[in-house]
Amino acid sequence: MTGSDQARPDALLSISGLKLALPAGADRPFAVDDVSYDLAAGEILCIVGESGSGKSMAANAVMGLLPHGVRPAAGRIMFEGRDLLTLDEAGMRAIRAARIAMIFQEPMSALNPLMRVGEQIAEVFEGHNRLKPRERRARALELLTEVGIPEPARAIDAYPFQLSGGQRQRVMIAMALALEPRLLIADEPTTALDVTTQAQILKLIRDLQIRHGMGVMFITHDFGVVAEIADRVCVMQHGKVVEIGTAADVLGNPSHPYTRGLIDAIPGMNVPDRAGPAITPDAAEPLLKVRGLTKTYHGKGGLLRKPRVVHAVDDISFDLARGETLGIVGESGSGKSTLGRCIVRLIDPDRGSAEIDGVDLASLNAKALRKERRRVQMVFQDPFGSLNPRTRVGQIIAEGPIAAGVPAAEARAQARELLATVGLDGSSADRFPHEFSGGQRQRVGIARALAMNPELIIADEAVSALDVSIQAQVLDLLAGLKARLNLSMLFVTHDLRVAAQICDRLAVMQRGRIVEMGTVAEVFGNPQSAYTRELLAAIPGRGPGTPLKRFAQAGAALP
Repeated sequence: MTGSDQARPDALLSISGLKLALPAGADRPFAVDDVSYDLAAGEILCIVGESGSGKSMAANAVMGLLPHGVRPAAGRIMFEGRDLLTLDEAGMRAIRAARIAMIFQEPMSALNPLMRVGEQIAEVFEGHNRLKPRERRARALELLTEVGIPEPARAIDAYPFQLSGGQRQRVMIAMALALEPRLLIADEPTTALDVTTQAQILKLIRDLQIRHGMGVMFITHDFGVVAEIADRVCVMQHGKVVEIGTAADVLGNPSHPYTRGLIDAIPGMNVPDRAGPAITPDAAEPLLKVRGLTKTYHGKGGLLRKPRVVHAVDDISFDLARGETLGIVGESGSGKSTLGRCIVRLIDPDRGSAEIDGVDLASLNAKALRKERRRVQMVFQDPFGSLNPRTRVGQIIAEGPIAAGVPAAEARAQARELLATVGLDGSSADRFPHEFSGGQRQRVGIARALAMNPELIIADEAVSALDVSIQAQVLDLLAGLKARLNLSMLFVTHDLRVAAQICDRLAVMQRGRIVEMGTVAEVFGNPQSAYTRELLAAIPGRGPGTPLKRFAQAGAALP
């Protein structure tokens, strides 16, 4: 281990020599290998590393929530004078939520979709025989108010799907705080959130930590987030701690090559020196013309409330040149993903047109659409959700061409070639999606899109859930494929830093409308919209007082 972090007598949590054994046949013997670190009350310790580094597995051991087949092989986890590894399930149930609570990465997976959020918070009190039923609801309302849920009196009776991603994460935080625990574990709680919501959640966790005097273990792969919130940092790689120290030391003077690599992989605020294809009156016809595209959703009303009307895409118009990458940027709910799905006709627009070489996809019948849709393909945010888990990836890639009339043997051979094109071994065609990492699955999704020889690719948050280093690899892959195959691309993202690395122009969306459009240099250097300025200001790790900003100002090699 690089760096020093001596055990402290005031530690709220002390992990020493922890080894977590993996089942036989795994890629390594231990998920966590001889890991030691401490956490004091009133402190935020960020555990940083890529997927597979063991950071979440160590947290699961603290909670007594290890997956089947993973077992403690050595070490201790001391909390309030007790070794948690020696407690039985009844002993751990008494500690969970009451003394140690956890916020999970994906609230929709952790929340019961069939229960109102107030009932789910009240269930925490019921499980520990705290408060009377009427008091539980009143306390749930107080917690929703404390975590900043808009209109908490209405939100308490809402179902999880009726709330935004940021609001669902606030519900998870309210549940975690219900019994006023001494230790809060936050496992990637902001990874899939847009930058403004992420900034709000980070500030909320910091404020609640100060107010309640909790110790917080914050698990993340993003050093921009670390710079905003951490007191100390522990960096893990392949199950081992490689560096540990104060945030200022680790971010300002990283001593381990892996730490420096993670910092270097953070998408920067620099604008690449790149001139994309321009659309001028004298230029060739653009590949894509969008005119007046509109999609409105009408929700059901109730006895005391009016029907909800959402203008997801509101009279959008723009052109996309051949070989150009246009970034569609905005917060969750801005309409950017709906716009992409309307163009490819996964959603039927209410009105407007989306023409590719003069053919309006929005007006085609089903038969004509199948013929023309091969010209535009989509790469989705969640490759695991969009890939059939029961089908080998070679067949997944070949299905589109086979449906279009390509002989099966030829389509499968092409699938192997495409896997090589996106940086995977051709033999991986015989594997199932679950046998790949997240970044590899995204490469499979890109290969599937390329199988139809498209002219336009719509990448919908294609890198938002990936580690920063894997994210950088996929961005490089997309940029290389675009140049080699002369592709045009609509790149949908909530992260302006990511958009700057690959896009020629940016269109900033808010509430279904484009509020600003220009080259990357124009939008970053001289944003015209107040909303764009808010998005830029919310990017984590770039504030004037953060260690990353001081590191950059000192002349370090930070992007």
